[in-house]
Order: sequence, then C-alpha cells, then structure tokens
Amino acid sequence: MSVTAAAASSNTAAATTSGTTLSRRSHLAVRTLQIVLALFMAVPSAAPKLIGHSSAAESFDKIGFGDWFMYLTGGLELAGAIALVIPILSGLSALAFMGLMIGAFITQVTVFDGQYAITPVILFVIFGGIAWVRRNHTAELVALVRKRL
Repeated sequence: MSVTAAAASSNTAAATTSGTTLSRRSHLAVRTLQIVLALFMAVPSAAPKLIGHSSAAESFDKIGFGDWFMYLTGGLELAGAIALVIPILSGLSALAFMGLMIGAFITQVTVFDGQYAITPVILFVIFGGIAWVRRNHTAELVALVRKRL
C-alpha cells in the first residue's frame, strides 16, 4: 500500500468514526469550534454567575428569579461547557445549550427589551450545527444508556 493510499485510508476512517462524512479538516474545525464555545460558556458566561458578580446579580434580579436561578444557570452553563468537549456528550450538550438559548432569547425579548436578542439566536444556530454534526455521538450515548438499563 502506498503512502498516499494509507493516508487516504486513515482520513476516511477518521471521517467515518463519528458516523458522519466529515473530512479530517471539517472534523477539526468543528472540534475547535466546540472548544472555543466551551471556553466562552465557562469563562465570560458561567463564571460571573457562579461568583455572584454584581452585573449578573442585577440581571437576575431584573428577571425576578433571584440568586438561586443565577447560580443554577451558571452551574448548567459550566456543566454544558465541560460536556461540550467530551466527545460522547458533545451532541447532547449542544442540544441542551439550544434549549438554554431559547430561554435566553425569550428573556432578552421580554425582560431586556431585545437589546441583545441576536446573541442567543446566533449561538442557537451554532449549537444546532454542532448537535447535527455530533448526532452520532448522541445516538451512541442513548444506546449506551439503554444497554445499561
């Protein structure tokens, strides 16, 4: 087998391991996007909520749910950020973030007069793309859970 054939074979194997027909470059791009989003959701999004930063506390007071909801949201964001970089959890995490973005959009429109409503819409679309690309990981997770039950 020539070196070129061996490289093509390994690229094909890498692309179909997740069950999708992504090229190695596409797989790497999605993986990089997952890492960047995980960092975004963990540091500038979850951290202020978890440490009770005044800006986060004021926002959640305006929402009307108080501190408990701020800490819950921060904890969910941090857990989702961690799960986003764990291959078998990445698709499920992206789906969960899509749900969170729906709530964020509704909150932006109803409580904050839609000032930053486009941000959760953009993130929803990106997380939707990740959920679609990683759908086979989600299927693997469901199969694993069913097997254990």
